Formats: sequence, C-alpha cells, structure tokens
Amino acid sequence: MLKFALVVSLSMPPMQVAAQDAPRDTARLAEMVVTATRLPMPAVNVASSVTVISGAQLRAQGITTVADALRSVPGAAVARSGSFGAATSLFLRGGESDYVHVLVDGVPVNGPGGAFNFASLSSDNIERIEIVAGPASVLYGSDAVAGVVQIFTRTGRGADAIEGGVAGGTYHTLKLAAAMQGSGEYLDYTFSVSRFNTDGSYLYNNQHRNLVASSRVRVHADARSDATLTLRYTDNSFHFPTDFTGKLEDHNQFTFGDGTAVGVDAGRRVSNRVEVRVLLASHETDDGADDQPDTPADTLGFYASSSLTHGRRRSVDGRINIQLGKPGIVTVGAKVETQSFEALSESKSQFGLYSSSSRSGRSNWAAYVQALLEPVSRLSVTLGARMDDNDKFGQHATYRAGASFRPAVGTKVRGTVGTGFKEATFVESSSTPNGGNPNLKPERSFSWDAGLEQTLHGRVAATVTVFSQRFRDMIQYNPTPVGVAPNYENIAAANADGVETTAGVTLPHGVDFHAAYTYLHTWATNTGYDTGFDATFVRDSALLRRPMHSVAVTANLGGRRGSASVSTRYVGKRADRNFALFPAPRVTLPAYAVVDVAGELVVRAAEPRVTVNLRVENALDRAYAEILNYPAPGRAVLVGGRVAF
Repeated sequence: MLKFALVVSLSMPPMQVAAQDAPRDTARLAEMVVTATRLPMPAVNVASSVTVISGAQLRAQGITTVADALRSVPGAAVARSGSFGAATSLFLRGGESDYVHVLVDGVPVNGPGGAFNFASLSSDNIERIEIVAGPASVLYGSDAVAGVVQIFTRTGRGADAIEGGVAGGTYHTLKLAAAMQGSGEYLDYTFSVSRFNTDGSYLYNNQHRNLVASSRVRVHADARSDATLTLRYTDNSFHFPTDFTGKLEDHNQFTFGDGTAVGVDAGRRVSNRVEVRVLLASHETDDGADDQPDTPADTLGFYASSSLTHGRRRSVDGRINIQLGKPGIVTVGAKVETQSFEALSESKSQFGLYSSSSRSGRSNWAAYVQALLEPVSRLSVTLGARMDDNDKFGQHATYRAGASFRPAVGTKVRGTVGTGFKEATFVESSSTPNGGNPNLKPERSFSWDAGLEQTLHGRVAATVTVFSQRFRDMIQYNPTPVGVAPNYENIAAANADGVETTAGVTLPHGVDFHAAYTYLHTWATNTGYDTGFDATFVRDSALLRRPMHSVAVTANLGGRRGSASVSTRYVGKRADRNFALFPAPRVTLPAYAVVDVAGELVVRAAEPRVTVNLRVENALDRAYAEILNYPAPGRAVLVGGRVAF
C-alpha cells in the first residue's frame, strides 16, 4: 500500500567547500576536503584516500540513511541484520566494525570503545559526507583504526527559506520532514526535523520509528573570528521478532534509544600566519531493550528481560594552525576527553529475578602535531604524530606520513603509512562481574596504501589504490569461567590487503557514469582462544562478513527539469556463522546483486518550487541476506514530493 507524505529537504546554494558541486557519482574526489587534515585542503594535495558524497545527491536519489550512502564507497562493506532499523555495521578495508571513527560536525558519536550503529543515522540536513580510508588516530585518537566517516551539516545561504512535502510507500513507510535556512551579515543558520516510520519487512513486530532534529548556527562577527554551534538529536525504536539465530518467535520485544550530539567550534585568526581554534564536543546516549512475557503462560526458562544504558563522551580540543609561508602549515593541538558508561539490566526466569548494574569512567589526555609541507612544486607532504595518556591503558603513540605528487596536469601519485589504535570497551576493561580485564592494552594497527589518480579533460577520471593493514593486540573473549581469570585478553591478530579501483565519465547533457571495484583479502594470523570450525577467527581464513569482491555501478541523468539514476551493487561471497546450529559453524554466504532506481522531477521551477521524487530499492525484488538468517527487504517503493518557499 502506498502512502504519500510531505518530504522536506532544503535547496542549498553552493557550499563553502566545493564538494557538493562534484559530479553525481559518489566516489570522485571533490575540489576541497577537510577530514583528512582538519583543514580545508585542495584534494590534489591530500595524500590520504578520500571519498566525498554530496548531500544534494542523497536527497535527489531519496537515500534516507548514511549506511545506504556508504554501500557504494570503495573498500566499504555494510551489513544490516534484516529490516529497516536493524543493527547496521560498517567494515572499512577489512577492519572490525568498531574500527571506524564517526563524526557529526567534528563531534565523535562512537560509543566508548568504538562501537557505532548506523541504523538510525539519517541523511537529513547533510551537506556532504567525507570518508577517509586508513588510520587517522594522529588527528582523531581512538577508533580511527581503519578510517573516519564525517558528516557535515548544511550551511545556511541566501534569504530565509522553508521547504516541506510528503513521501511514503511499501511496508506502510511514511516520512515527514521540514527544514528552514537563511543567512545575514553576521549569522547563518539551518534547521531540519524529520520523522520516519515503517512496519518493516517481517510479518509481525517489525516497526521502526526514527525522529531526527538537526541544526547549525554560525556567527562571524568579523573577517578574523567565527563560531559555529551544531546540534543533532535522534529518538528511535525498533521492534524485531527474531532471536539471536534469526528465528521468528517473539511478538513484543523491541529496542529504543535517543542521542544528542552538540558541538561548538570557534576560531580566531590572531595574525596573518596564526589561527587558534577550539572545539567543545558532547555526545550522550540513552539506550534500552525490553522483552516482556509473550503470554500470561510464558513463565518457563528465561521469559522476560529489560536493560538500560547511558553513555557520555565530552571533550575539549584546542589547536593552533601556523602558516609557514609557501612551505606549508603546522598544526599543534591538545585534547582532553572524559567518558562514562552506566548499565542496568534485569531478567526474569523460572528460577527467580536477577538484576545487575555497573558504572565506569575514564579520561584521556592527548597532544598531537601535524605538518603540511610543499617542499617543491607539485609535491605535498603530510607528517604527524600523537601521544595519548589514558588513565586506564597508559600512554600510546601513533604516527602518520603521506605524500602526494602531481607529475603532470590531471595526474596524481599518492601514498600513506601510519598507525592507529582503539581503546577497549567498558565491558571488556571494567573489573566487574562480567570478567573485564583492567590491564588490557589498546588494539593497534599498521597500514600503508599507494594510489594513482588520473583525470582527462575534466570528463574522465580513474583511480587505483593498493592497501595493506595489520591488526594486532585484538581483544578476544576467554571462555574461562567468570571469576577464575579475566575473560578478555589482547591475543588475536589479522591482516587485510586489497585493491580499490574507480572509473567515471561525464558526458554532455548531464549524463555521467561511475563504477567502483574492490578486491579484499582478509585472514586471521593469531586465533587466540578460538579453535575449531565454529571459531570467529580461523587461522589463514577470511574474517566474517567481508566480501572478497564487490562492485558498484551508477548511471545518472540530470538537468534543469529533474534527474534520474540507476545503481547496481554486487557483493561477493563472504564468511559468516550459523548461530541456528550449535556450536555455530562457519558458512559461506552467497553473492548477490541489487538494483536501485531513483528519479526527481521539477514540476514547478518558480517559487514555490515543487518537485516529486521516486525511489525503488531492490527493484528486481531479489532475495538475499547481508547476515545469515536475516533476510533483507524485498522491493521497496518510496514516492513523495517537496514544496520550497
């Protein structure tokens, strides 16, 4: 059944850095990138592998979540456990799902220890997404082992404006949203709010609700000073009928949560060569799960449970950017962060009531330095180092070096080498009844990559990148009974090597094509406590849920009256475990291909501007699963319209 609703998305003029004016593909470097160096830099000077996704293109294609946007990024593998709103993980270049540092306008939104669920991170009010592949702990600290994903909120431009409309479709999906923006001599602002509801693809108990409010206010009192306040609030719930094996058996269990990310980024150029910047960041989450008895007669075994958690990260990051003249820029910075985590759980069984609670906290001090140099014409060099001092794991040093060389117009050769680290979660490190080990060291990585980028006449572009990552001191669960010894140890290790290639062509009349292919080879080198065919880490075998081959191809047609696109994703075979059997043997998931179609038509170009949108996901209605026993939704149609004043 189709429902039609108001979908609101604000039309924006060109953004502050030129990423939104990039071609319609999602893997071509834009003119300027920020995340790789924390400074606006021309892409041709950046040594890291960077992908920029335009927020305008997300809205034109009707993509509602960041996870769906990341599916076409080279080196990225996204796995969702079933229907819309289910737990969603990102594996970047073969790393673990908690090896990617996620930022919203500079505010870290990972949980303590790196975990991040992409299920409810929507595309609302996004100006662009930057994905930096490779270790970036020098600038971002813990969790930036395999890369960084940063979401930038839109900036207000021009006169005050407001937009609104409706969209709905398959699975009784309904989305409502509203947005406004404007700017003046000293201030610009954006604000958006949206609500997404769906009944989900399972037969029962599969509703998902997601409310998102986002705002950005920037004050620029003079040419030397600026301050930006950003806020993003989410409130979501997800009902699911499946147990941990994927079997449908529960009519009333659900999870819920809300999160608030607040950032204040202020800067002052004290001279022509020196700029001082300070970032205040806060991220708080409240999450829970509830599963009550299915019927009054449900009183055997463990028949009911509930849990509540509260997590908080707060930090102050100050840095000084010193212009050295033509040779480059040196950044000297320091960061202080505090983290806290509280958990309360309760379960009911035929043996009685059991409850537990825990509370943990830690702090981290860090100092870092980065030098961006251009020693000779057409050569850019990046050097960086960082020292972290954590009250739990002590001191840990990281480094990064890179170079970008442009031997001819349109040609770029680049390479990087560096290290990254990830702190333990509170469950793994806290000395509580769960068997945590307070003596855990950070997980760490050593990585390098090298790439060649070539453009011809601004219409044809191709890239080839070779990379290698080594993950060491990976924390693993020790099956020794709780209380006998710590249940977590730094013992496992794994490698990931691969090749990423992209090719794109832009033709006259708004036509462009883009293709990306990733070859990924992962294998465990130290399995630690894992033994047997049911192990998570099997020596010389692939890591779970990372495909060896993946392809993304997109064709776009755009003009003044609208746009259309067709995207195809192929995901090759990958290892998983079958938890429906005991003791959960490893299996191979079959490859699959999915086709998505999207279109936007401008019904009225004059004010008020009226557009209608269509998006069809899994247009060929293929049956597939990104995680074993959790089938993905079939064909999903979303139709809507927007009105802008």
